[in-house]
Amino acid sequence: MLIRCANGFGAVALLAQMAERSFGGLSPTSHSLARRIGHHAGRAKSVIFLYMDGGPSQVDTFDPKPRLDLEDGQPIKMKAPPTQFIPHDSVPKVMRSPFKFERHGQSGTFVSELFPHLAQCVDDIAVVRSMVADFTEHANANLFLHTGHNQQGRPSMGAWATYGLGSECQNLPGFIVLSGGRIPTGGPHNFHSGFLPAVYQGSVFRDTKAPLANLQRLEASDELQRGKLELMRKLDESMLGRFGQNDLVESAIANYELAFRMQAAVPELLDLRGETEATRRLYGLDQETTRPYGTQCLMARRLVERGVRFVEVTPPILEGANRWDQHDKLKEGHEKNARAADQPIAALLKDLKARGLLEETLVIWGGEFGRTPVAQGNSGGRDHSPYGFTMWFAGGGIKGGTVYGATDEYGFYAVENKVHIHDLHATMLHLLGIDHTRLTYRFGGRDMRLTDIYGEVVHGILA
Repeated sequence: MLIRCANGFGAVALLAQMAERSFGGLSPTSHSLARRIGHHAGRAKSVIFLYMDGGPSQVDTFDPKPRLDLEDGQPIKMKAPPTQFIPHDSVPKVMRSPFKFERHGQSGTFVSELFPHLAQCVDDIAVVRSMVADFTEHANANLFLHTGHNQQGRPSMGAWATYGLGSECQNLPGFIVLSGGRIPTGGPHNFHSGFLPAVYQGSVFRDTKAPLANLQRLEASDELQRGKLELMRKLDESMLGRFGQNDLVESAIANYELAFRMQAAVPELLDLRGETEATRRLYGLDQETTRPYGTQCLMARRLVERGVRFVEVTPPILEGANRWDQHDKLKEGHEKNARAADQPIAALLKDLKARGLLEETLVIWGGEFGRTPVAQGNSGGRDHSPYGFTMWFAGGGIKGGTVYGATDEYGFYAVENKVHIHDLHATMLHLLGIDHTRLTYRFGGRDMRLTDIYGEVVHGILA
């Protein structure tokens, strides 16, 4: 019997796959999150972007500058570039870091005392000290970081990633934003699909207890709800047959189906009872200070574990911290932000590594710009600075224990191995298996791409 049926087993598996609504007859440009093949073998399957809203100070986190200690309070001995709030014709005064730096790990990477937990993970991290961006104002800079353009209407990098590769998970969106309670300056367009089909836009989970509106089924049974969905599908498809292809209608069909599947998938995702007590303590869920961000980082791990392509984690709202945007009282504000995030971020890296997921998950940490090495006024704060700042990367093909690039002796300008935001996007896509010059979408008579006409892969941080 087994010999006679052998040729049929493959067909049975094929039929099971074809029964999935995500499988049959889908092209790479269709309105679907079906998994697709990249341009080359990727090192990463998923991305977790730990977005530090407001712009952490590079000279207080990962880029120590002894000269600031020597010249603290003195007028800076260089031509200071224009910033957001410091008068352009002034000569601002140098401001030393209130935090001590020490070397950590076998790599000897310098880390501020703000991050004692993260310092244990430096041998898995590539610190890029030479990031540069184009804008000094939050809204423009946020949109530029997320979309490669400073105006609304462009697709987010999470949307581009899911457009290029689809998702490994068909019961959840391919691009999810775990919100700490505040949408970054620049608005929802930071997570938008822009001119890409709407199915690729980010889904914002606002609260781990009730992440989405209308998650609970209102109909008396699954059968009744399925009947309504089938009716809407038939009506929408008849409209498409009559009037032709329409992005909004096609995406609505896909999103109705996804929403139906999410009613079962999301409650299971949020149920942490299956996590061990050791895991909960690792992420700091047993402490009030670390619980909000720790829960988000644990959710990020659970999402990539289920095959979600792109997860962005935004920081929680902390009283008196104003994100990482410390124009005054930098010491107090950075300390509050670091206390809330340090242990959860280190836990995420350790947990991913222990589960064998770090090798296939690219983790990115950073904000929309850095901060000035000079004081803004007399209240111990720093202004915005996009001229040279720090981001770090881990997992997914990154060479851990690496320090790449450098800023000048003050920490104002990137002076060695500059890495532009377009280069960040190109490198991220490369690690996912996508050639950023070939991932395009025809819009407005032009083949658009995330990196526009720019971007180089940063091979110096790749394993």
